[in-house]
Amino acid sequence: MCGIAGWADPSCPLPDGGMTVHRMTETLAARGPDDAGVWAAAHVAFGHRRLAVLDPANGRQPMVAYDDRDEATTVLSYSGEVFNHRELRVELELLGHKFRTDTDTEVVLHACLEWGTDAPRRLNGMFAFAVWDAPRRRLLLVRDRLGVKPLCYARHGDGVLFASEPKALFASGLVAPAVDDNGLRDFLASVRTPGMTLHRGVHEVRPGTMLLVDADGVRERRYWSLDAQPHEDDLATTVDRIRELLEDITERHVRADVPLGALLSGGLDSSALVALGQRFTAGPLRTFSVGFAGEFVPDTLRATPDAPYVRDVVAHCGLDHRDLVLGSAAPADPAVRRAVVDARDAPATGDMDTSLFLLFKAVREHSTVALSGESADEVFGGYPWFHQPLADGYPWRYFTGRSGTYLALLRDDVAAELAIGAHREAHYRQAIAEVPVLPGEPAERRRMREVFHLHLTRWLPDLLDRKDRLSMAVGLEVRVPFCDHRLVEYAFNAPWSFQTFDGREKSLLRAAVADLLPRSVTERVKAPYPATHDPGYDVAIRSQAADLLATPNAPVWTYLDPARLSERLARPSTDRATRAGIDFALNLDLWLTR
Repeated sequence: MCGIAGWADPSCPLPDGGMTVHRMTETLAARGPDDAGVWAAAHVAFGHRRLAVLDPANGRQPMVAYDDRDEATTVLSYSGEVFNHRELRVELELLGHKFRTDTDTEVVLHACLEWGTDAPRRLNGMFAFAVWDAPRRRLLLVRDRLGVKPLCYARHGDGVLFASEPKALFASGLVAPAVDDNGLRDFLASVRTPGMTLHRGVHEVRPGTMLLVDADGVRERRYWSLDAQPHEDDLATTVDRIRELLEDITERHVRADVPLGALLSGGLDSSALVALGQRFTAGPLRTFSVGFAGEFVPDTLRATPDAPYVRDVVAHCGLDHRDLVLGSAAPADPAVRRAVVDARDAPATGDMDTSLFLLFKAVREHSTVALSGESADEVFGGYPWFHQPLADGYPWRYFTGRSGTYLALLRDDVAAELAIGAHREAHYRQAIAEVPVLPGEPAERRRMREVFHLHLTRWLPDLLDRKDRLSMAVGLEVRVPFCDHRLVEYAFNAPWSFQTFDGREKSLLRAAVADLLPRSVTERVKAPYPATHDPGYDVAIRSQAADLLATPNAPVWTYLDPARLSERLARPSTDRATRAGIDFALNLDLWLTR
């Protein structure tokens, strides 16, 4: 897991390309604390920051392939993990390729040499990489199927600048940081347009997509998308197949040449991965959880605390476990808030983001790699709104703070100009048009296919970006086994009646791993990521909001109405929407400032 950056223009030589890319690469130092490198030629410059996970002593990047005259033919700057690299290596060796390292990076380089633009289809993993084909003077940017690893770019002349994060593009001096109105509309509407960012002129390489840049211009080529297929397996066979896939996926994901651990909440998703991971590791698997000091207060989304279930899994599986218990001071610390906003290149989401950042920071003291249960809800239908009457529109729109709390703070003129309701409606229609159709599918099953597709393409990318940015800000690689495309494809085509056959959420996952877990966990009702109930957090952020209100020239007032924020400070501290609004105002101001 690393950070990549670069600049390529097939038509014109780069002025000072090496130094420009060096500046870009240095902004990504947290993503790759172990090594750095820059490679430059007339029309291209690649940069790399390395977090060494496989074969730490070797595999320096950018990695270059040379011809018989010792001239560079292919150059790679790569971030991520390819989990089938061992099988691909054997196949490539049979085709005559020679390897100098045991890294997956070198396998990706030789795969591109052998199969060109067909190589990404052969890769199973989470990755973002750039390949320079010197003889063709062609740049290829590639992103994994689900968009686990970030990759953004900006046009400049006839070429592009690219990087793992927008801040690296801005460091070039060739891309100006500015708010994109449609990106802001997406943020406020709780949606994500594939390829769009919050920054004007900055785009993302879409998941499952390649970007080709050569003398013919810049063009996209999709190499993967979810497809609607008949599901021929019966229920028992489906459960068995999911178990087989999970075992194979987990065995691959626990391979590392550095310390590895797992995030454990005591929920079904993380507990399943931990139980499977324990079977494929020597000795007790290291696990980590986050909680908050003070009395737990149940609400409509969180009926139970995590700690008792974590203890059950630890005892049942024999784990080496560590708890991170946070008081109110750390999540509310302005320095932590700044670090989170900087890491995300976006307004963050209150104590959920700051506590996750602090958890990742604590995990990094013991492990370089961690497994996460992220995306199981999207793959197996875990959210409450999957199981409620589904009206037209995004199912999650009433369950996020941005749907009303954020919008209520906007100035009237800004709200009128942004027209979030109309934007969300148009966005939804576009998203629905992309859902694959299976002829003859009943209306209810088709609607559930739409719901799954919406979550996987318009909701999950935001969660994956959050996970990547906050973990890589502390040099921690977080792997997401539930994003394996084979599992996603199989579950996507399973009937909804299978997904809910036991009258619960995530029925298929529960049945596939029930024998590995304590009953308390398999019977637990889903609980979202924890939030603090400590009144000290509210006191701290209200004080920070008062300071913001006392700063009339703060950039946030370009968008928000100070009177509306002031009115919210008069509301009871127990009001969760008020807390979300205060956090939003503080984070938006930080983002606009920084």
